[in-house]
Amino acid sequence: MEQRHLGRTGLRVSRIGLGTLTWGRDTDEHDAADQLKGFWDAGGTLVDTADVYGGGEAEFLLGRLVDSLVPRQDLVIATKAGNVPDPYRRVNGSRGHLLAALDASLERLGTDYVDLWQVHAFDPATPLEETLQAVDHAVSSGRVRYAGVSNFSGWQLAKAATWQLAAPGARTRLASTQMEYSLLQRGIEREVLPAALDLGIGLLPSSPLGRGVLTGKYRRGTPSDSRGASERLAPFVEPYLDDAAARVVDAVATAADGLATSPLHVALAWVRDRPGVAAPVVGARNAAQLREALSVEALSLPYEIRKALDDVSAPVHRYPDQDWSTL
Repeated sequence: MEQRHLGRTGLRVSRIGLGTLTWGRDTDEHDAADQLKGFWDAGGTLVDTADVYGGGEAEFLLGRLVDSLVPRQDLVIATKAGNVPDPYRRVNGSRGHLLAALDASLERLGTDYVDLWQVHAFDPATPLEETLQAVDHAVSSGRVRYAGVSNFSGWQLAKAATWQLAAPGARTRLASTQMEYSLLQRGIEREVLPAALDLGIGLLPSSPLGRGVLTGKYRRGTPSDSRGASERLAPFVEPYLDDAAARVVDAVATAADGLATSPLHVALAWVRDRPGVAAPVVGARNAAQLREALSVEALSLPYEIRKALDDVSAPVHRYPDQDWSTL
């Protein structure tokens, strides 16, 4: 699998990442092992997790599999901290919480460092410089190699990155930002992606398959074994089952027919090769699904198909962002 630099740093990652959102919850140890081994065999390196995935079980499961199944040095392990299961404070970016969460993540992962540590969300109740100082301390202590953010708006990302760049050598440059991005969700093109491109920050798209809808599985109803049929996950999928999304999915299916490939491959190749993208993070229910996603490696979409997909999925840009959001 091709390797790409993550933003304007020396860190290289596989251009498809493995997501672990369901590990320890919907994905058991056997299926997780099959996924990790298949991912590594295909040349994948970037494995993305978070301290809140499965209540910590995703990190614990990944830690059990590393070294016993895949050499630690062959992986780029990325995790996150800052989201908390508290209905009154969903985000905690304080120094105390972040550093304690990092120590807990390292213990669950069974490693003394993570390759990429991401602030999971912006905390309006904590001064941003306090959050970023915690990131710098984590790097200087050797527990973190590179740092990024997740779910930051355009101005939040620019403020954080500028703060770090203001003292080169003393502060840790942000390597990445993780945001949802797909043919069904192009909202980050308004401000987040232009900011990332300008600042040299690599994008790690989450839900690159439109929460599974871009695979075409929902074109004739909701399969009984899909996320859309799950009581817990149905609200996650439902926003992408409207008429506007259906038009995009039909266009993806038409392109797939013309290329003799699958809608999954077309949708994933589109987002993988967008400007600024380092590695879409793909979550799979089982190893077979993951193998299908990883087999996109050889596909590059022709210009005409990329342009048609761009047009059918184009977000509405109005004042004031219509002039600066063109990629």
